[in-house]
Amino acid sequence: MKKKSSFGKILLYGILTLYAVITLIPFLWAVSSSFKTLEEIVSGAINFIPKNFTLDNYKQIFLEQELFPRWLFNSLVIAIIGTSLNILFNSMAGYALARISFPGRKTLFIIILAVLMIPSQVTMIPNYLILRELGWLNSYQGMIVPAMINATFIFMMRQFFINFPKELEEAAEMDGLSRFGTFFKIVLPLAKPALAAQAIFVFMGFWNDFMRPLIILSDPSMFTLPLGLNTFKGQFISYWNYIMAASMVFTLPVLLIYGFFNRYFIKGISFTGGK
Repeated sequence: MKKKSSFGKILLYGILTLYAVITLIPFLWAVSSSFKTLEEIVSGAINFIPKNFTLDNYKQIFLEQELFPRWLFNSLVIAIIGTSLNILFNSMAGYALARISFPGRKTLFIIILAVLMIPSQVTMIPNYLILRELGWLNSYQGMIVPAMINATFIFMMRQFFINFPKELEEAAEMDGLSRFGTFFKIVLPLAKPALAAQAIFVFMGFWNDFMRPLIILSDPSMFTLPLGLNTFKGQFISYWNYIMAASMVFTLPVLLIYGFFNRYFIKGISFTGGK
């Protein structure tokens, strides 16, 4: 039995290692290509060490591509504000559905579940028409407000708060805290695992979004990074060296966010309550 168990572990780790290598190879090639010249990239040679190491690609996107810093700023503003609003409103909605009894609570929860089944592509044209009537095209509010709540994470937070210890809330109520005081001072600080998982997924959703900015934004100065990177691709030539350098800059904030919330991430996606 011990031999079988050891063999199973070796096989499992071997498969995981192979999967990790297969996953990392394209990323390592992209990192390497960000320091290569365009001629070396389009030559078709697959080498991870640049023959002519250069920082010109990064200099080009930051110093000579005047809109790139603005695209980076736009993406940061939209992602940070959008993620903050999602964390607040999704958590409040999930807590209300899990803890507060009010008329129509079950019906509202069923509607939220129904929203999860509607593809986002179906709502693109209605959203565009509404934003056009409001005059919110080419604006931060046009990118943030329609996406400041998310049915998926309302459902996730509800599941988390259902398992949250009621004794803590009862103790806070006996100490004189209001419902809002209990939520902000007791519940949210103890919900860090779920909030961290939500923050990572929501931030990545805003940061990587391409289709919504493509529909809402037409002014190049308002482009986000995914939309701005697309401008490096032309009809006859694509500047892959600049695309790879910009992609590395594009990847960095997500890695930092994941690294910061990593210790809470696994706990959060398990949807468990307190200890």
